[in-house]
This record gives sequence, C-alpha cells and structure tokens, in this order.
Amino acid sequence: MPKIDLASLPVRTGSIYPAPYAAQMAGRSSLRLGQAGGLTQFGVNLVTLEPGARSSMRHWHRHEDEFVMVTEGALVLVEDAGEIPMGPGDCAAFPAGVANGHCLVNRSDTLARFLVVGTKAPREEATYSDIDLKVTLADGGATFTRKDGTPYRDGDDG
Repeated sequence: MPKIDLASLPVRTGSIYPAPYAAQMAGRSSLRLGQAGGLTQFGVNLVTLEPGARSSMRHWHRHEDEFVMVTEGALVLVEDAGEIPMGPGDCAAFPAGVANGHCLVNRSDTLARFLVVGTKAPREEATYSDIDLKVTLADGGATFTRKDGTPYRDGDDG
C-alpha cells in the first residue's frame, strides 16, 4: 500500500450523536486513516482536539476493543477511576465488554492529537456512562436508545 497522503484526506467534523450531545463535539475533527488505506477489519483515525474540545461523550464498547495513543499536545483521559494526564507517546487500551466509560479532553490552550485504533464488529453497542444513552451500530447505521432500550428522540435530555 502506498503512503497515505494526510493532506489529501477529507477532514471529518461533527458527530453522529443526537441533539443535544452533537453540539458538545465542537472542536473535534478526524482523519480516517484506516479507511483511506483500504482497511476493513479495524479502524484507525487521527483525531484533533482544539482547546476545550472532547473526543466523545464518556462511553464503553460491548464488542470492540479500542486503543489510543497521544501524538501531540496534552490531553486528560477521563475514565471511571478518575482523570489521568496524557502526553505524546502515552497510550491507553479499552478491552471490549469492560464497562469503563472513557473519553479524552483537551484542557490546554493548544491543539492536541491522538491516534485511535478499534476493531470493527458487525454489530456494536456503546453505552454512555454519564447520560441515559446507548447506541447500536449495525448495517452501516446508528440507532440511539435510552439505556433501558426505549427510543431516544433528538432533544431528549438523556
């Protein structure tokens, strides 16, 4: 596979989250490196967080492993056990099925980047630790529900 030209990749912004959570992803962007390289068994993304931005709502995956490595700047890993400062070269791993809600937050005054690698299960469920929200990913789509399985409507406070 030839070298991936990062400058030629589309920058993805926004989120699949329903309202009001989608707005909380302002300042987050990513490059889908694995997709650009034709990978199908796992995803690889380079995520950029502007000052004050967060990677996601705090969550955990039922079927997919997730691995992150900070490549630039200073981030804070927020997980069930508390907050852990992370800098370039620092890594964290989140095995599938372990209910340890996590996200990364940029509390610095400069941008930060991290690489995230995750498996691609045919059907995935992610649970959001701090809000009453769960997502099921299957057949290329996302379905959001409350944790008890009842439908979630955009704008519900979760």
